[in-house]
Amino acid sequence: MARSRTGFWLVGAKGGVATTTIVGLIALKKGLSETVGLVSELPQFAELGMVAWDDIVIGGHDIRDVSLLDEAWKLVYESRALDGRMIEKIRDDLTALDANIQDGTLHNVGKKILEYATDELKAVQETPREAVDRLKGHIADFAKANDLDRVVMVNVASTEPPVDGEQFPKTWSELEPLLANDQCQLPASSLYGIAALELGHPFINFTPSLGTAIPALDDLAKTQNTCHMGHDGKTGETLLKSTLAPMFANRNLKVMSWVGHNIFGNMDAKVLDDPENKKTKAVSKDRLLGKILGYSPQTLVSIENIDSMGDWKTAWDHIHFQGFLGVPMVMQFIWQGCDSLLAAPLVIDLARFADLAKQKGETGLLEQLSCFFKSPLGTEENDFARQFAMLEEWTESIKS
Repeated sequence: MARSRTGFWLVGAKGGVATTTIVGLIALKKGLSETVGLVSELPQFAELGMVAWDDIVIGGHDIRDVSLLDEAWKLVYESRALDGRMIEKIRDDLTALDANIQDGTLHNVGKKILEYATDELKAVQETPREAVDRLKGHIADFAKANDLDRVVMVNVASTEPPVDGEQFPKTWSELEPLLANDQCQLPASSLYGIAALELGHPFINFTPSLGTAIPALDDLAKTQNTCHMGHDGKTGETLLKSTLAPMFANRNLKVMSWVGHNIFGNMDAKVLDDPENKKTKAVSKDRLLGKILGYSPQTLVSIENIDSMGDWKTAWDHIHFQGFLGVPMVMQFIWQGCDSLLAAPLVIDLARFADLAKQKGETGLLEQLSCFFKSPLGTEENDFARQFAMLEEWTESIKS
């Protein structure tokens, strides 16, 4: 009996996170890497029957004219993030995968992201509906050519400027006709989501961009008997916030202010250097404290592009809190990690868990995956330990 095969379709497929994800998947297939950092490889998830490394096929969309191999070498020499000996061993695999990456869409991506797109793609004139149908064609051709049982789309593209989701109709039947209008304000991240959901494939938004975070697209997912989740992968500083904030709450220590300063220098940092794009990210990073603590301390989140840092992100946090008898105290910490290497295993985990959810007939939001996100959709739970318990409870429920 043939084993089922799943496509992992990455939006922003030649960016740092996607390239690291692809390198990781190839390395896992070839036995060149351990599974450290992969939640889906923890013992409690071992018997779930998730897609095996050999049964994953990679494809995606991007807006730049670069090669995966060149981007991998940048992560070696410019960002000092990957081991060049590993890239040398898989160079032919990376080169071959360029054929699986197609031109994406630039609809409402914002001026900063437009700077990185090819001239040919900038010249494309199409309605949102035409863009969605073109994207769907790429995915359908990919699935057919590789004899895939399922495809999971994960958005790891650069952060778009903020979009007010309240402006859109609440149902898919009302929203869908608007795609024929050039002036439709849906951003590219939402068009990718629509393309996946209309084909019945799961969609995961690893970015702070709008994606499928509006009711009409949840309605579409349920109509198409598929699932989705987002948004903004929780990899570093916010992961620590969601772990430490419950400690303050449970010890009845009053957090008066929490300041976080982030510096890094990869492509994501360059995009976030634009104030509009930065606004989307800062809101996502800052929202969970009030939800965990039950009140809103003074907060400040800064994100700065420092070219020399490359993919290495440093976050310095200063927590000013009040203890017994009103005495003010301070906790400070520094978090330094390789941005793409923190994110890539979570991208793999999310794709595997979403693929499993699709097999189990899950529709709509996958709230059980909230532990992976800074701003999880469909739930107000932001305590990491409780979020992780949700994932464990769900996986136990599908074993029976």
